[in-house]
Amino acid sequence: MLQRNEGEAETTGAQSIGRAAQLLRLVAGHGTMGAGLSQLVAASGLSKPTCRRILVALIGAGLAEQDPESRRYFLGPETFVLGTLAADRFGIHRLAAEGVARLAVETGDAAFLQVRRDGFVVCLQREDGPFPIRSHVLSAGDRHPLGVGAGGIALLAARTEAEVVDILDANAAILAERYPMLSRALILDLVAEARAKGYSFNRGLLFPGSWGIGMVVRDGRGQPDGCLSLAAVESRMQPDREPVLVGLLGAEVRRLEARLGTFALEHDTKTTTAPVAASTARRANERR
Repeated sequence: MLQRNEGEAETTGAQSIGRAAQLLRLVAGHGTMGAGLSQLVAASGLSKPTCRRILVALIGAGLAEQDPESRRYFLGPETFVLGTLAADRFGIHRLAAEGVARLAVETGDAAFLQVRRDGFVVCLQREDGPFPIRSHVLSAGDRHPLGVGAGGIALLAARTEAEVVDILDANAAILAERYPMLSRALILDLVAEARAKGYSFNRGLLFPGSWGIGMVVRDGRGQPDGCLSLAAVESRMQPDREPVLVGLLGAEVRRLEARLGTFALEHDTKTTTAPVAASTARRANERR
């Protein structure tokens, strides 16, 4: 009986952690606008009391906060602390920030940094260029299945054939429910096109008139888990302008990959030498 109760407690605890992480991602997706309780309940599928109870716990831990006037929820200060500490290991956001801003200025359009997380693509950064008509389909914190949007297509195309099949199988339900305009056959066609061209192209498939181009970024170990992309209104992504955008995107990808290579080398050096240095110091102390 004790063993069964302990197992049930572990399952309940793991489920609670998963739900809390889900709510944090949803809150993050609303950015500076914040998220209302009803929005979080609808998006999470949780009951209102459960959703509120988890949010209260997150607020207590400093991971979320609630505006006293609007009653909307925002990420808390502790998420900034954790993110800053994690940046030393996952350095792509810091290393890419300048390049994403440069892309936005040079193209005049919206530029993005996106990363793969399992079968999904997450937007980490958005920078808007000076062109007055903008595409507002993607913001920092947004999460979509691989194969959705320019970034999702590019990142899916970088996986092996077996991985593509597994990812599409795992995301079949969410794709059918939330992205009915993207059939499996269409996604596979887009993947094939991205592999042939070296970059992905989303021709207003999610939102009419909003087009995008994406290009994979490989980290210092050669893993294709990052992506730089551009989004603009349809008239600014026609064939006459496509080579210009692809050229600017490719140049920025090469700059970022060079920086990631240096970052990986420095990180590996620190990881390798730290235990040796500690051991040397310990032996020196023992001799004193």
